Amino acid sequence: MSDIANQYLPILLFLTVGIVFALIFVGAPIAVSKLTGTSQPDTIKLSEYESGFPAFSDSRAQFDVRFYLVAILFIVFDLEAAFLFPWAVSLHWGGQAAWWAMMEFLGELAIGLAYAWHVGALEWE
Repeated sequence: MSDIANQYLPILLFLTVGIVFALIFVGAPIAVSKLTGTSQPDTIKLSEYESGFPAFSDSRAQFDVRFYLVAILFIVFDLEAAFLFPWAVSLHWGGQAAWWAMMEFLGELAIGLAYAWHVGALEWE
């Protein structure tokens, strides 16, 4: 029986060390936060900081959709960069067909950017 227990000893030690580190890295910051008083909310801590307008309780209230338009435009042009870098690294495998496919993709994005600029989607009042 002691031979089987010796085989499980490294697993038990690994589990113990993992639990101790979890308690240290998760529990210690929570305990320090409680002791230093950073968890006590006040009006400044509870104020809006992401969207810029106060939260509302009525779901049918009108609000400005420019925040969402800017977010969508950011995602579109961020995806452009996400597709552009792997393509540039692997260009030598794709040859001329990969080059023209990416030029078509960049052309479509340029047309989209020109349209967004023309209709004033990039203007902020």
